[in-house]
Amino acid sequence: MIRHQIYAVSALILTVALTVAAADTRLSSGQITSSLAAVSENPRLDLTAAQMRQAVLDNIRDYPGQIPPHLLSFPQLASLAQLTVEINFDFNSASIRPESYRDVGAIADALHNPLLLGYGFLVIGHTDSVGGRAYNVGLSQRRAEAIVAALVDPFAVNPGVLQPVGMGEEQLQDPKHPTSGVNRRVQLINVGKKFCFGRSGEQFVCQ
Repeated sequence: MIRHQIYAVSALILTVALTVAAADTRLSSGQITSSLAAVSENPRLDLTAAQMRQAVLDNIRDYPGQIPPHLLSFPQLASLAQLTVEINFDFNSASIRPESYRDVGAIADALHNPLLLGYGFLVIGHTDSVGGRAYNVGLSQRRAEAIVAALVDPFAVNPGVLQPVGMGEEQLQDPKHPTSGVNRRVQLINVGKKFCFGRSGEQFVCQ
């Protein structure tokens, strides 16, 4: 009888441990730093955030429909160090849900890491296909801006190295299931050395 109780307790402990392990899928600041620091020797992006936003609008105009028949791509971004993070927002809103502030804090910690100082980052917001495409572009832009705002205050990330861009549903991660939650995500992309810092901490544009 005692042996059966021991087995039962052991099985319960194992189940709890596996559940905790499965639930703890959030990225640490160290993981974020490693992903975003994996850059080539001198990465440069000859593509502006304004050009990306215009490309999104052009895609909606050129390929009309409720769900994008043509997914937008930017080959220039494929080789850059990047990371995808799931940030939860209130429904139809740019308000970050409280459970996601831990992840925002982890991103901020990573961006304060000396390995990432001086780099510029795109903060790209994506939505699923619920709602109109043009509306979703605006919603994803506001959400990307909300992430930037949260990183700047209270986490004191330099706003000059962050550029928000809203993609809406134009880059669905799972086109076969356009309303799936996996399509609602935020990308951080390291676009290369944007700023340098002097010995006393002064900031200047890299040459």
